[in-house]
Amino acid sequence: MSDPSEKQMEFGQDLRRERTNASSPTSKSRHDGGLNYFAELVQSISNQDAEERYRMEEADNRIPTDDTPDSSQFQDSGGRTIISWEIDDKENPYNWPQWRKTLIVITSMMTVINSTMGSALPSMAIPYMMEEWGVTSQEQLVLPISTYLMGYVFGPMIWGPLSEHIGRQILSTGCFIMFMVWTLACALAPNWPAMLVFRFFVGTCASAPIAVVTGILADIFNDSVTRGRAMAYFMVTTVFGPLLAPIISGFCSTSIGWRWTFWIGLIFAGLTLVLAIFLPETYAPVLLSRRAAKIRKADPKAQVYSAADLEPHDFKQLVTRVLTRPIRMILTELIVTATCLYLSLVYAIFYMSFQAFPIIFQDVYGLSPGVTGLCYLPIGIGAVLALPIFFTYDHVLLRAQARGAPWSKKEEFRRVPLATLGGPLFVVSLFWLGWSARSSVPFVVPMLAGIPFGGGFSKCIQICRQLIWLMNVTNSDALVLIFMALLNYITDAYEIFAASANAAASSCRSVFAVVLPLATTPMFRRLGISGACSLLGGLSLIMCVIPFIFIWKGEEIRARSKFCIALKQRKLEMEQEQERRRARAAASRGHMDDKETV
Repeated sequence: MSDPSEKQMEFGQDLRRERTNASSPTSKSRHDGGLNYFAELVQSISNQDAEERYRMEEADNRIPTDDTPDSSQFQDSGGRTIISWEIDDKENPYNWPQWRKTLIVITSMMTVINSTMGSALPSMAIPYMMEEWGVTSQEQLVLPISTYLMGYVFGPMIWGPLSEHIGRQILSTGCFIMFMVWTLACALAPNWPAMLVFRFFVGTCASAPIAVVTGILADIFNDSVTRGRAMAYFMVTTVFGPLLAPIISGFCSTSIGWRWTFWIGLIFAGLTLVLAIFLPETYAPVLLSRRAAKIRKADPKAQVYSAADLEPHDFKQLVTRVLTRPIRMILTELIVTATCLYLSLVYAIFYMSFQAFPIIFQDVYGLSPGVTGLCYLPIGIGAVLALPIFFTYDHVLLRAQARGAPWSKKEEFRRVPLATLGGPLFVVSLFWLGWSARSSVPFVVPMLAGIPFGGGFSKCIQICRQLIWLMNVTNSDALVLIFMALLNYITDAYEIFAASANAAASSCRSVFAVVLPLATTPMFRRLGISGACSLLGGLSLIMCVIPFIFIWKGEEIRARSKFCIALKQRKLEMEQEQERRRARAAASRGHMDDKETV
């Protein structure tokens, strides 16, 4: 009988040899040039990252070899007992009751609403803030939103991978409390520079739910169908947050004062905290580490550990593997790169609407700030209308899979087709808005362009998340469809690294959302409303071919991705071994029943 620890040691030696070969001064890659050497070094780190993460996943789920005992624990060469999940373990998040999972999803959605609502919270209050502090530069009009989104750039690059290192609970709750602290600071801001600094820190803390929630959903839902439906609801809430903000700031600023915009946001955050503070830890390695620590506390002589306890946790590993994971995904994973580019443009256009809508509905139609805020509601309607589209396609897909239809077995057909609908809707909505916004046309006509805008945005985001999982503003139907499709696709692709992959997408799109809105007012003044919307529509038309390319060549792209191959192979091995364990356990129970009968 071979010792599993010996196999793990051999596997570790193979990894060390691979690392040595990849970084050796005499390696061929160095002679090929610095760029090739850098690419191979990054790929080597990614391979080691994937292999070691799934090796820990195997240990957590206790994947025995054919010649090792079937047990929820085993001993390593040092005599330490390594614990893992038992079959149908009630503490395994996959096996939690449905009511608990539903509560986690609702809590996560509430934290995301706070985060996204905070991004646009001062949108209609900015002119009143500038008037109070004597700021006259029109170029600074966008800064309260842009500085918040700058936090969205840097925050996810830390929170996403860090949540895969220390767990979800502490990070999520801690960041949400700090989000409330900095929101309070905004309500009491003494001057314009202080407001901008406070907004940056609010955005940094608020970015945690955006990066972590997808990881939480991956932790508790093992079934891609259930997970995809949870993601659909999640994406709709991300759209509603920014839409509520202009309504709040528009009516507060003209009546009780712009500072009440932040006080109302803080009150809503306080109500959410009641749920967030009870959010349980969902990350399996952390839960097993806590179980092992509890056993050691009860029996100080016990040498009981989880697989995560024996993994290196030094600063070098944190920097080279954990915190660089989103950057490595952007640089080496074509699916993540293409998805990030598309979502970045869509996301930036969404935030450009917070400068464009006042130009259209206040300057052209003479609406008040509060009523202008109400013009965002069709985007939310479009996001809601995207849900039945998503669920209908989900039902069609499940029926096709039950029939064994060949097309339903392809990963790209699980979510991406929704983005092929959302992309064109998004383009249509931009041209609709631009060419109908004139004083001779009722303001309701351009306002209704928000319905296809919001739906397409949501679908694109969700499919991109599924793309990341798979390898781990006026257009509401299009908006939701695009995001739903692409983010769900990524999430299905990179399951265990879903938080890192989504962090990469979040940071990239936030960069665009920071930069492009700075050009919104000059662009609309120079090109006019129709010209500016046509330019954005043309760029969206070019980018909307990406989902079609994924359907056409997605399988080949994933086949060339070493990251995807490693993750898929390791997961398949783990699932096969779990099925064999269940079969052996069932056979053993049947044998015992036969003995009792005799």
